[in-house]
Amino acid sequence: MKSKKIEPQFIKQQNPRLGLIALATDFMIEKDFIEIIKDKEIDFFVNRIECFNPLTKENLIKMSDKVTEVTNNILPDENIDCIVYGCTSGTIAAGYNSIEKKVKAAKPKAKLTTPSTAAIKALKKFGVKKLSIFTPYSKVLNDEVVSYFSKEGFDITSNCYLDIAADYDIGKVEQEFLYETLSKIDLNDADALFISCTALPTLNIIEKLEKKLSKPVLSSNQTLIWDSLQTIGKNNNVMGFGKLFNIN
Repeated sequence: MKSKKIEPQFIKQQNPRLGLIALATDFMIEKDFIEIIKDKEIDFFVNRIECFNPLTKENLIKMSDKVTEVTNNILPDENIDCIVYGCTSGTIAAGYNSIEKKVKAAKPKAKLTTPSTAAIKALKKFGVKKLSIFTPYSKVLNDEVVSYFSKEGFDITSNCYLDIAADYDIGKVEQEFLYETLSKIDLNDADALFISCTALPTLNIIEKLEKKLSKPVLSSNQTLIWDSLQTIGKNNNVMGFGKLFNIN
């Protein structure tokens, strides 16, 4: 038998690459990303990071210690265009600069987006000054999120929270319950509603909520996906997930 060596032909142009760091206990974030990007020419890779429950500032900072390792294991030795750190409260607790430094240690050429910074960009895009905030977190963590947005210059007109301590329980909240609860929030003094947490199943009710409330509704996953697509130049032809994707 003769063996014949054949020279391979490699692709000359590759799709933009998104690398998502998802919490190990997050039920929703991959589903939400796939829902929006499934028909786009994007290569999407996910690695999960150990999450320590209950969700506290200390445990969220502890989780971030593994960011470099988890980032490095998304296509090791390959470039990623944008790394997505999928934790709103985790970015607030550890600080964006700390997360960025740890990501860059593994992927120096990658850009970074996080839910909290993406939300700020989106809110400013709408010109929001007065904000209502909804979170699923414990009172302590909820207050830290409210404080973060307040320090970013927003006037927090109202705040509701679910007081859930564990991330894996957040993903089990019923979507219809969320719609009924959020649709009754008084936004008379607010320019917009922000729904925090990547684990909450809210993406598919945003457009319905906006029609009901007559105000922009933003969520962690929605703003995160929007900013990710902006970063890689693929934020076009996205319909059905709120006004954010259609604002110029």
